[in-house]
Amino acid sequence: MNLEIKIILQKDILTIIPLLTKLNKKTPLGILKKRVLEMNKLPHYECIGLYIDNNLVGITGLWYTIRHYIGKSAEPDHVIIDENLRGKKIGQKFFNWIDNHVKLKGCEAIELNTYVTNTKSHKFYYNLGYNIYGFHFLKVLRDNQEFY
Repeated sequence: MNLEIKIILQKDILTIIPLLTKLNKKTPLGILKKRVLEMNKLPHYECIGLYIDNNLVGITGLWYTIRHYIGKSAEPDHVIIDENLRGKKIGQKFFNWIDNHVKLKGCEAIELNTYVTNTKSHKFYYNLGYNIYGFHFLKVLRDNQEFY
């Protein structure tokens, strides 16, 4: 098994859509593609791919920011690893790579969000040394109040 982790190039960003739709089932595909293309142009975002034998099996977006309470930080977003590969320490290798990658960029911390119903991810992040420091609130401003 040949495992490789690398930044996904802008020209290849739509290769994440099949994995992303496993996590995001609510957003219409056209809107999801448009958002991914827009995100990928931002200077404080990069998408990381986890490949096994040249097949994309894991992704995360990394958002970079500076916060007054912790300094420069990264936020892994839309973290997905193919369900057939879970429980095989691949996620741990992925996050070890992310830790080192963002440290090299000067980050002092990593913050992330996970859905309250995703209890398996909570255990995973606890085991990686993450702690819960607060709640993530969301207010939808669309007229229809829908989350997608």
